Amino acid sequence: MFKLKSLPADAPRPVAASSTGCRKTGLAPSYLLRFDDLCPTMNWDVWRELETMLLEFSVRPILAVVPSNQDPDLMIQPARADFWSEVRKWQKRGWTIALHGYQHLALTAEAGVVGIAKRSEFAGLSAGLQEEKLRLALKIFAQEEIHPELWIAPAHSFDALTLLALRKLGFTTLSDGFALRPHRDENGMLWIPQQLWKFRWRPAGTWTVCCHHNSWRARDLSLFRKALQKYREQITDLPSVVALASLSQPSLRLIDGL
Repeated sequence: MFKLKSLPADAPRPVAASSTGCRKTGLAPSYLLRFDDLCPTMNWDVWRELETMLLEFSVRPILAVVPSNQDPDLMIQPARADFWSEVRKWQKRGWTIALHGYQHLALTAEAGVVGIAKRSEFAGLSAGLQEEKLRLALKIFAQEEIHPELWIAPAHSFDALTLLALRKLGFTTLSDGFALRPHRDENGMLWIPQQLWKFRWRPAGTWTVCCHHNSWRARDLSLFRKALQKYREQITDLPSVVALASLSQPSLRLIDGL
């Protein structure tokens, strides 16, 4: 079973509630940073600058790693032979590694249970095929000594069969869906909501900011630095969010039926 690593001693701690009214509710806003589509052929020029900033601001992000990328849209730069060494370095640093599908290919036109994009690597496929793809993905991670702490679906698309396969294979946490705070579904899967694609002020709740750095330019990097400076005290990490989720009341969903 995949379990979250214990929080390093020097990890940023959950932000305390402010005096704006959130103190009583326990809903002080916090932000998780998530980067999707990490693979050997990603935009390494942009990533080098991002990595420097993340270290400078002591941010521990979620990194969605594609085990065996076959998506031409993610083939931005020549493949780095030391990619898996880099992933092991991020993992050792205490950054959260997520399993981001298998090959990042759109095999169906299904939007899945979240319903954001009508394309999927998993939704609409048989239970057996979905489980096989997940096992192949996990085999690559195991060979490279990578220990995923959660699941992130390509294109936000997966279905009930995906969820059953994930639970069968030991996953207990995923990043997706629209809610104010993390919540567990009827099968015990912890959903960490992912509602933003750039930093925005919110009065309360847990907000995951999903970044696709492969298409970023200099202006995007400049805006990102400014956002880190503005929101740093409210940025948390996955172990902190999971620890708080285990103590909190059931989350208020923004969309029913997730």
